Amino acid sequence: MEPIRILLVDDHPLFRHGVAALLEQQPDMEVVGEAGDGQEAIERAAELMPDVILMDVYMPRCDGLEATRRIKEAMPYAKIVILTVSEEDHNLFEAIKAGAQGYLLKRIKPAELFEMLRGVSRGEAPISRATATKILHEFARQAHAGPEGGSQESELTRRERDVLELLTGGATNKEIASALFISENTVRNHLRNILEKLHLQNRVQAATYALRQGLVSRRGDIQEKGDPPVPMSEKAPKQREPLRPPSSGRSSGRPPV
Repeated sequence: MEPIRILLVDDHPLFRHGVAALLEQQPDMEVVGEAGDGQEAIERAAELMPDVILMDVYMPRCDGLEATRRIKEAMPYAKIVILTVSEEDHNLFEAIKAGAQGYLLKRIKPAELFEMLRGVSRGEAPISRATATKILHEFARQAHAGPEGGSQESELTRRERDVLELLTGGATNKEIASALFISENTVRNHLRNILEKLHLQNRVQAATYALRQGLVSRRGDIQEKGDPPVPMSEKAPKQREPLRPPSSGRSSGRPPV
């Protein structure tokens, strides 16, 4: 089982390094990167494609709430957990509205933090009991709704289009990873992003949609393994050797070539 890949975002290096040291002691967790402000978090998230992002609220250049909003717009699959000293209801609600999966206070015990992170990787919402009642109504009111109108395919990044092109050609995750020089885990994250952005359920639907919408080219030097068989009427006829009258000479005993 692959470890939970975590990106730490906080403007205090000492705090980041301390949390990183604690997380690295867990066999099922890996700190893949750190960021000192929201803008750097956006850039590092796109570069590293982490499974979970631990995000502070108050930071220079771009705060954690805005960074969360922008990361979720570009990477809907991303799981972001706010880890902050702020107990203000406004920040709590804005974080949830921005798409954060959880909201934790920095006074949390290490063991509790580890369990919360394992929970969010399984799709749970890491929140304390003290904040659960505050956001229960907010969760219901801010139920996720798909984008209205517009062209969802325009939201795909260049790398997601690269993945979609290879997917449409019938490539496996391993083959896509090899072609783009990325890990299979990153490929899976890209695919989850693509499916969510296009509101599709599986890779077959994604390939069909991409071809129908002209997002990728179907033509190539060879027929891709993901393409349907070419109808018999469209196949070029085989070139056969014309029949020759039997020779009056001696037969060689071999069938005609």
